[in-house]
Amino acid sequence: MCSFVAADRIPVRRNTFIHLSRYPISHNPVSLINQTNAMKYTESHKYLMKKVDFEKEIVDLGDVEVRNISFESKAYDLIPGAEEYKCEDHDLKFGKPRSFVFNTGHEDELIDIADTLIPENRKFYCPVFFPKDMPGDTSREQGMGNRERGAGNREQGTGNRERGTGSREQGAGSPQSHQRLILLFHGFNEKSWDKYLPWALKLVRETGKPVVLFPIAFHMNRAPVYWVEKRSMFALSGKRKQHFPNAMKSSLSNVAISIRLHSQPQRFIWSGLQTYYDVIRFAEECKKGVFPGIEEGCSFDFFSYSIGSLLAEILKLSDYKGYFTDSKLAMFCGGAVFNRLSPVSKFILDSEANVALYSFLVEHIDNHLKRDPRLKHYLGPGHPEGYNLLAMLDYRNMREYREGKFREMHDKVLAITLKADKVVPAYEVINTLQGAARDIPIPVEIFDFPYPYIHEDPFPTTIIPPDMVDEAFDCVFERITGFLNGEPGAGSR
Repeated sequence: MCSFVAADRIPVRRNTFIHLSRYPISHNPVSLINQTNAMKYTESHKYLMKKVDFEKEIVDLGDVEVRNISFESKAYDLIPGAEEYKCEDHDLKFGKPRSFVFNTGHEDELIDIADTLIPENRKFYCPVFFPKDMPGDTSREQGMGNRERGAGNREQGTGNRERGTGSREQGAGSPQSHQRLILLFHGFNEKSWDKYLPWALKLVRETGKPVVLFPIAFHMNRAPVYWVEKRSMFALSGKRKQHFPNAMKSSLSNVAISIRLHSQPQRFIWSGLQTYYDVIRFAEECKKGVFPGIEEGCSFDFFSYSIGSLLAEILKLSDYKGYFTDSKLAMFCGGAVFNRLSPVSKFILDSEANVALYSFLVEHIDNHLKRDPRLKHYLGPGHPEGYNLLAMLDYRNMREYREGKFREMHDKVLAITLKADKVVPAYEVINTLQGAARDIPIPVEIFDFPYPYIHEDPFPTTIIPPDMVDEAFDCVFERITGFLNGEPGAGSR
């Protein structure tokens, strides 16, 4: 465990600051089931990069299996690109959508196309890390059958086969069923699961719960291959810099998402809501026992990183059908309201896209709600998920409502932040989760590492001495898994 001041010595409103150069770690074996498979983070990262191939039916990691669950979005008709829209819940028709488009100079590119024309966002897969049976348990059926499943090339993170919704009929065998699982949500503008492979492995080994890597709309394997093709994106970034010579942090890594959100910033809302509804439907199918290895009536916890924390917070705040009342939410480098983030980065967004996004979602959101009946409907009280999203856009807006909701669930939330994080500053996470009066007892812990790191890469696997990174990773995830396991004091320091 990490060695630092005991939790019961810190007042509930205080926030723990941990600098690893002053607090050594005594390393415990990480494997819950097979200790011979234990390895440190940097070694594990390299191993998993070579071992995990999403084109394979099953990836055997010794004490853990990685399988893909096929899924089809039924919220596909919500996103931009349709001729008309209807809210089935309220039997409302909205007709032809209101057009709101910025001229970015890229209208004819393969980037700024109608969202409904992107099939990868409709049918996709969710990688799931399953713990194998405990030694001596013979209840698990071996094999998986010849299920049709497409999976993305890891470097591109994009599937290339048609996939349908998962079901028990997909395979003849199944892993041992589990009653509780962890939904893992990733960061903004990510197209590869590579970074999260050792994170998921650590989570499944330390908690014994399956870990579902759920992709946000138009991210990871829900995005076209073209959006991560380096040569094409490098050329497109050059064109964008010519159109917007003052744009800061424009790069081949962020040019696709920057063009799309610059052109139609409302995509942030609609793709976010699509993902929310996808997660809800996935949870419902899990509870029905549709997927092999996930027990009927199961429950959920959340682990989220960066912008994925916004999704997790909305799921927790909205608590659809009481599914997430008892769910624990562990956030890493996330948790602040939208307008307190600083996403301008060569890995996330360029400055022009950020300005357009901020203008739409924060400065002029009231005007857009007045002019767009569909937007007003979905962000209104009739849709708690949209209403809670609206509450998480601007720190000043709906503050009392938002803080009241966080106060109700304070004992189910833990936030781990980083001192040097410039994208999601630690003090903004504190402002959001603990409230203006600092009277919400949600623990927010601030870590600092004795090596150079950034929000996008807190555990670098190159240049930095491996022992330092291993120590940082172990300390952070020891706290997170302790909280998710319900260990006394794990979330109250």
